[in-house]
Amino acid sequence: MAEPDELYTLRAQYWLGHYTLALDEGRAAARRPMPPHLKSEREEMMLRSQLAMGAYDKVMADASGPDSSPALQALSLHASYLSSAPEARGAVVDNLKVLLASPESASNTSLQLTACHIFLAANLLREALQCVNMGLTMEHLAMCVQIYIKIDRLDLAKDALNLLKQADEDSILAQLTSAYLAIAQGSSHAGDAVHILMGLSEQYGPSLMLLNCMAVANMVGGNYDTAEGNLKEAMSEFGGENDADTLVNLVGCSQHLGKGADMEKYLTALKMGCGDHPFVQGLVQVEGAFEREANKYITA
Repeated sequence: MAEPDELYTLRAQYWLGHYTLALDEGRAAARRPMPPHLKSEREEMMLRSQLAMGAYDKVMADASGPDSSPALQALSLHASYLSSAPEARGAVVDNLKVLLASPESASNTSLQLTACHIFLAANLLREALQCVNMGLTMEHLAMCVQIYIKIDRLDLAKDALNLLKQADEDSILAQLTSAYLAIAQGSSHAGDAVHILMGLSEQYGPSLMLLNCMAVANMVGGNYDTAEGNLKEAMSEFGGENDADTLVNLVGCSQHLGKGADMEKYLTALKMGCGDHPFVQGLVQVEGAFEREANKYITA
């Protein structure tokens, strides 16, 4: 599972959330000779970067076609899922299951990884874990850690992280995943997460993703002022004012800091721009339930 040197920088930029830099590196790598399997991976990483930047139409256009590999077809489905209305996403998941069932897809680790991402977005955790639980690649192991954290099985997350570290303890994936697990372990480990994330940010530069992770780590550690600073930087430097995760974290941070007016501002922005985000959907459901209960006690 050693990382080929030819694509190390491309992978690193993608994993750290530097998607524009990843695209630049991918274009530069295209001018260098490399074996066919690395050319395929380069193309996939570039499409994943465009997907992360919200260029769904471009991903679908570039990844579709009769000659597209199963991995590229899966990326097209991922773009279709993210760009579809909620009521249309079930059909995308059904198409993904058909793709996974095809014989040529059985051993395609890139397809399995993308399928895991789509199932996670659909909150199908069992199906997501089934795609990566064999730990065939470092990214598969990293996804296992995240899924185990999501289902509150920190013991299994630690086991998967140990396997990842055995493959390459100093890799960016191992460091990021260590930070995620430290955050999940609570305030006593939050400082470890902050240290890891700050080190990555200082070495490779901050990104929207890294700043949000640092903000979450600081909030878990009770350092809300520092967390707010991370999120304000994400807004001012990386377009976080339109990013759902940044806005959700600002809502939580503002609430803890007693900044009710700011919290309402961020909630309004979330509801207007990110209506299908799980946080917004959950909030709307709770608000509706409260209104229904409150109406029972309104006297004529």
